[in-house]
Amino acid sequence: MPTKTSKTAKQSAASAGKAANGPESGVGSQGSNPRRPCECGSGRRWKNCHGAADAGDMIVSRPFAGMRAETELIAMREFVPSATAPLRLVDPEKDGPSVIIATVLPGAAAAITRSDGSILLGLQTQIHSGDLSRDLGAALRWALDAAPSSVLQVVPRIQDNPRLAELIVDEPLEVTVHDTFAWWLENEAEEGSEVALSLEQANQAIMPTARLGDLTGAYWVDAGDKAHLRWVRPEDEPQVMAALARLAAAGELDLGEGSRYVGSFRAHGRLVPVWDLDREAHSSEWEKPAADFGARYHAAVAVDAPLTDAERRARDGILGRQFTLR
Repeated sequence: MPTKTSKTAKQSAASAGKAANGPESGVGSQGSNPRRPCECGSGRRWKNCHGAADAGDMIVSRPFAGMRAETELIAMREFVPSATAPLRLVDPEKDGPSVIIATVLPGAAAAITRSDGSILLGLQTQIHSGDLSRDLGAALRWALDAAPSSVLQVVPRIQDNPRLAELIVDEPLEVTVHDTFAWWLENEAEEGSEVALSLEQANQAIMPTARLGDLTGAYWVDAGDKAHLRWVRPEDEPQVMAALARLAAAGELDLGEGSRYVGSFRAHGRLVPVWDLDREAHSSEWEKPAADFGARYHAAVAVDAPLTDAERRARDGILGRQFTLR
């Protein structure tokens, strides 16, 4: 339910990366052999580096905690296939490079510098540590020092890497959702070329996706047989569950005709409620129902009274439809 879109796009990006970026960007071809050299360039074997058994000790369950862009970063990391947003550096240099954070880059790379020095950071990478924010900070620091037209395929495992929040201005993201991965390329690909064919392959993995109006962290996606709304919530899980329980008990959990609440999943320390939607309706037709639900939801969050018996029963039913994503 939550990650099919991003995983498919990420896999297509990995296969398309060599053509889009050139031969230096390709990941090694030794597959899952744990004795292979680690792709991060540390010189260690995979099993002793990014594949080490202590990787679990490095997991940060909420990597974007405290950031105003937290919900959008989670959405772009987990289920939005093709989107970009500009970042502003805390300490920018005069005439310094522009920085764009993106869902997935060619080859599922961690970072790319373009010929003009501008920087692309990738959220959906093939190989990562347990601290996504530190990975992104390290990739950004690398890109700021890298030569133009360089590719960082994998972030090295270095404990003193900065975290993303230490390097960028804390502000909401202005996310642009794209229908294709054409933004990968600085120049239009020649028709019939390997780059054009690779781009077409990656584009085919994109499920139609739209951000619902100005609702932060709320994305509509056409998954084929039905559409979904996935809405990353900034509140702590007990608050979210209590509000959803109150709405469920009042019969106000759906978004109206053609919608059905189906459950939620946890991603990077936040809860993501999910609704099935009638795919015959255009994404824009769900903006007002979603906004109306948002108003009901915020009113329910504001209630400070204990749950009633009916609301507790509703909460128990909702809890049975949850699972957690790393």
